[in-house]
Amino acid sequence: MGMNKNAIFAWASFILFIIGSSLVLLGVFKYPEYLVELAIAGLGFITIGWAFNALKGRL
Repeated sequence: MGMNKNAIFAWASFILFIIGSSLVLLGVFKYPEYLVELAIAGLGFITIGWAFNALKGRL
């Protein structure tokens, strides 16, 4: 099964979105004392995933 670069960018952006969402949810539900730090890190992962999704088809 060969994956082209668009499929790789799609999977990478999906995985980064999952990691970012899980960090935000961990901060909300399990570690509320570290909410700000985990939310900033999670939003960073989501932003990088969004940039990968925007690059899909352009490179």
